[in-house]
Amino acid sequence: MSAEWKEVVAEWRGNTAFIGKNLMGGAVQMGEVDGRPGISPMELLLTGLAGCTGVDVALILGKKRQPLDDLQVRVRGKRADQHPKVYTEIEIEYLLWGEGLSEKAIEQAIALSEEKYCSASAMLGAKAQINSTYRILAPGEAFRK
Repeated sequence: MSAEWKEVVAEWRGNTAFIGKNLMGGAVQMGEVDGRPGISPMELLLTGLAGCTGVDVALILGKKRQPLDDLQVRVRGKRADQHPKVYTEIEIEYLLWGEGLSEKAIEQAIALSEEKYCSASAMLGAKAQINSTYRILAPGEAFRK
């Protein structure tokens, strides 16, 4: 078990706004600051999930020598009506651009990420039902809902 602590700080900017920072200087805005909208803390959890599983999928596909040109991970969640209003349902959609991508390789990469490697998925999946889909798009093809 890793004994390494991760540390961040959230600096209040008034009302419900904070700037979250890590020790290396990375920052994220939560709430509206100076008229600019930010990401809510609960949206940030979904963003973390998207990034966590996206990194896994990209790395796994790279190891499988898949011709991945681009990747977008779209995540949406539904929250409980009562406090603490945790996520109860989460949908992940992987959009993958590349010529000759293998569906089998993509399905394996997603499964490995969601079932083994992505700690955000493991944590959120303890309370929420997570469902995933994917789409393969040709290089340069625009995404349409």
